[in-house]
Amino acid sequence: MDIERVQTGVRLEKRLVKVLKALAEHRDMSLGDLIEGIVLHAFEGETPFSPETLETISQLKRIYGLELGAADSHRLTEAPSSERKGKADDEPS
Repeated sequence: MDIERVQTGVRLEKRLVKVLKALAEHRDMSLGDLIEGIVLHAFEGETPFSPETLETISQLKRIYGLELGAADSHRLTEAPSSERKGKADDEPS
């Protein structure tokens, strides 16, 4: 199916991005394709991942120290910019 994609400026939690990038690499797909698939499944109330992929995600979360879960999604706040200064080298590319 032909579609038109647009570039976005989405900001996400650093460890979450690392897990998503690693999962996309593991599945040999782009990060954008992975996110599109996750969202399209979620819009239909379906899980986008098999039990095997969920295990891979669990392992990646451990590797990258991601302890956040769905219950945390509405409680996240970003650190003030003064606390982030000097941490640009830590941000994923």
